[in-house]
Amino acid sequence: MSDVALALGGASFDGLVQIEELAGQGMVTLRGDLTDPNIINAVKDVFGVTLPGTRETAFHSNAGALWMSPDEALLLCPYEEAQNKANDLVVKLAGAHALVVNVSDARAVFQLKGRAHREVIAKLSPVDMSPDAFQPGMVRRTRMAQVAAAFWMDDVSTARVVCFRSVAAYMFKLLSTAADENSAARHFSS
Repeated sequence: MSDVALALGGASFDGLVQIEELAGQGMVTLRGDLTDPNIINAVKDVFGVTLPGTRETAFHSNAGALWMSPDEALLLCPYEEAQNKANDLVVKLAGAHALVVNVSDARAVFQLKGRAHREVIAKLSPVDMSPDAFQPGMVRRTRMAQVAAAFWMDDVSTARVVCFRSVAAYMFKLLSTAADENSAARHFSS
């Protein structure tokens, strides 16, 4: 597989938080009954992670799983492994009512690093970003301004945002504007 071409060529911004477009994240969408033991076991066998609960994440080594809806998970792995893992999952799920698609090239991923990442996300999304309401291990699939997105926290000072590649430039501008030091609201202290 050739090197992934980033939607924005590795764009970055430094303000209230550091924003960086991340290089090729392998992403496989799985649609099906996420409580089906066959699907649970197949994901564990291929990706090495357990499917997470509602609005949760699960990570192990360089793989992860994000709850997207009652019948959808987004499975993460290194970019160069995504197609093979998708193919392996299709084989393991033969006969099951499930859909598996490698969406790695259809998405853009941004990392927000810094103490104010909650504030930046809260400006753009209708999600309670207070430390009591949103913590590492949680994921939200929602809208950020006018576009569909999902986000989660890797740790207390780092979050990742995923959106469609076609709106990557718009998302980057939104995040950069919300992270501009002149836009600080100072709602959360952490």
